[in-house]
Amino acid sequence: RTARDRWPGPVLWSGGRPTLRLWLPAPPLQQLDPENTGFIGADTFAGLVHSHELPLDPAKLDMLVALAQSNERGQVCYQELVDLISSKRSSSFKRAIANGQRALPRDGLLDEPGLGVYKRFVRYVAYEILPCEVDRRWYFYRHRSCPPPVFMASVTLAQIIVFLCYGARLNKWVLQTYHPEYMKSPLVYHPGHRARAWRFLTYMFMHVGLEQLGFNALLQLMIGVPLEMVHGLLRISLLYLAGVLAGSLTVSITDMRAPVVGGSGGVYALCSAHLANVVMNWAGMRCPYKLLRMVLALVCMSSEVGRAVWLRFSPPLPASGPQPSFMAHLAGAVVGVSMGLTILRSYEERLQDQCGWWVVLLAYGTFLLFAVFWNIFAYDLLGTHVPPPP
Repeated sequence: RTARDRWPGPVLWSGGRPTLRLWLPAPPLQQLDPENTGFIGADTFAGLVHSHELPLDPAKLDMLVALAQSNERGQVCYQELVDLISSKRSSSFKRAIANGQRALPRDGLLDEPGLGVYKRFVRYVAYEILPCEVDRRWYFYRHRSCPPPVFMASVTLAQIIVFLCYGARLNKWVLQTYHPEYMKSPLVYHPGHRARAWRFLTYMFMHVGLEQLGFNALLQLMIGVPLEMVHGLLRISLLYLAGVLAGSLTVSITDMRAPVVGGSGGVYALCSAHLANVVMNWAGMRCPYKLLRMVLALVCMSSEVGRAVWLRFSPPLPASGPQPSFMAHLAGAVVGVSMGLTILRSYEERLQDQCGWWVVLLAYGTFLLFAVFWNIFAYDLLGTHVPPPP
């Protein structure tokens, strides 16, 4: 029997997870598709569900109606129905709903009554991150508390632990880079240690002082955790680590004598991606005071970059060597606007199906290849004098 001969029955739900898929007896094709067009009427399918008295996720019924109403005949094709039941969303599927002439049949999530504390937080995250009501509802009803957003929380916790360890060891909590023992850490990126490849990433666990750590940790928890809740661990960890790696490699090209510390490359990748997504979808975003918050975020990020520039070129205390570079901040912002915006705009869609993703990935790969060759050959060819590492 072919797929068209077996019509997918509704999914039985238990604890918010699909536990069993039933296949209903196939009715005559003339009844479901009398003209043999390959399309199914939404009302016909809903009647089939009710006649068998089997529960279907109400959010998916809403999606089905919205999808059908994007078609002038109120129908959906068989593959769209299968994708909906199996929780798959293609670009064409999302576009069909977005181009529909009416909203979902129920009110928005803000009018959802009787929610507990956690579900209200999930709703808050949906309105903070997603610009479309369809996406918000899809995320709200499909969100599961397991797995939790462990990546950003783990990175932040590790950064705090490393900072406390070095603070206690050096007995210094502000401007730690001025301590002669600080640069001896195996985690710090130093141009004299560029052959030790792990340093291009591990520098994110070291920080100049308490103020830099506090700024990065706050943004990682306020922006990174909601982003991870919506877009998943793999996408957000990829974006964060891409910003961190781009930061150290950019410093090795543009500021060849400077070390790098802090997770600002990853933090600015997350922040710039989120801010760019808000700007690109300004009309659809429903987060409160979005203009004021946008201005405050830009002011804080600009102030942090200005502080890094000041420490690099006008250090307040005499130091034995160059101070950490600020170029990682700018590199992270570029990664966020390019790669990050592509990731955030592809919610619930496979990145490999997006043409823009491959363009961005090719550009990032070209930059990595260039940076690797630069670090191998450019220092000797240019005769750059690199201060010896501690």
